[in-house]
Amino acid sequence: MTSPLLDHSPASLPARSYRDAGWHEGELAAVWRQEWVAVGRRTDFPERTIRRRTIGGAEVIVVNDGKVLRAFHNVCRHRGSELCTADTPLGRLISCPYHAWAYAPDGRLMSTAFGTATPDFDRTEHGLLPVHLKIWNDVVFLSAAEEAPEFQTDVGTRTLANWPMESLRTGHRHEAIIQCNWKVFWENYSECLHCPGIHPGLSDMIPVYKLGVMAEAERSDGGAALPALKEGAMTWTEDGQPCGPPFPGLTEAERAEGHRFVTIWPSAYVVAHVDYVRLVRLEPLSPTETRLTAEWLFPEETLAQPGFDASAVARFATQVLNEDAAACEMNQRGLASPAFAAGRLMPQEYEIHAFHQWVLKRLARGGHAP
Repeated sequence: MTSPLLDHSPASLPARSYRDAGWHEGELAAVWRQEWVAVGRRTDFPERTIRRRTIGGAEVIVVNDGKVLRAFHNVCRHRGSELCTADTPLGRLISCPYHAWAYAPDGRLMSTAFGTATPDFDRTEHGLLPVHLKIWNDVVFLSAAEEAPEFQTDVGTRTLANWPMESLRTGHRHEAIIQCNWKVFWENYSECLHCPGIHPGLSDMIPVYKLGVMAEAERSDGGAALPALKEGAMTWTEDGQPCGPPFPGLTEAERAEGHRFVTIWPSAYVVAHVDYVRLVRLEPLSPTETRLTAEWLFPEETLAQPGFDASAVARFATQVLNEDAAACEMNQRGLASPAFAAGRLMPQEYEIHAFHQWVLKRLARGGHAP
């Protein structure tokens, strides 16, 4: 088993990258508007509706005409007015509330209303400005890049193929505003040195976490291999027992894993269990504030069980999220110290190092190198 541990202790990102407004604007432009950003599940965009979203500080609209989902920048091509001021039903056309320019659901300019178009005005060149849209495992992703980037996850795009993602329904939702930079959250997510001290319940559920590592390959103690979950547990619930029938299409290896993490930087991760799936999305609100939205997704038959309480199922992971949020806010407060310029990473923080390189590469590519 090849160890992923670093063989050196690289410097972390500078402390100012977690609080500086200019650095943050660079990340919005080079990362959040260029990469694929999760904005909800397909069911969040019902037929014949317009829904507003924000990606990297850019206001966009997602239009469902009953057949196709499309996304556009939320700006009228006339003089730049906000096109849609709220989520709304979709009529025959999308009309600007300022001067009534009207667009078809596919973005074509159909009318300039009271404005008289002159011969030099080509309406085909003044349609809505498109935003790339992709649906992966029923999650809607947007990118405002000029060219659509390659869609990637850390473990491949087919890793959830045996989970019935399209048929799952949201049973519980948890939302929180965390007082930390978005990168702080991903750094916390990417290591388990903090697990024994911050997550006693999670460390009891996942034995290897008690050792301060995320996986067997990181261990250096030479001990026997530990089970994925503690004895008798099959999933992330308070008693470790499935909340409903396990997904029938999983392999024995997938059942034995107990949890499968899929990460899509910069905005989302998925945790798939034998009985339900959790989707977590991030949105940067400022250099020091991040919105977290978590959804617990279940089969219809699980939700239909008499007396089923999705919030009770979510209680275990919600506790973990709350512990992580508190740790991230503690980290952010420390990063505000004028005495701290940068840190050093430990070998077990190899995923953080990879994340830092991922961010820096995109900043450099977008002309926002620090």
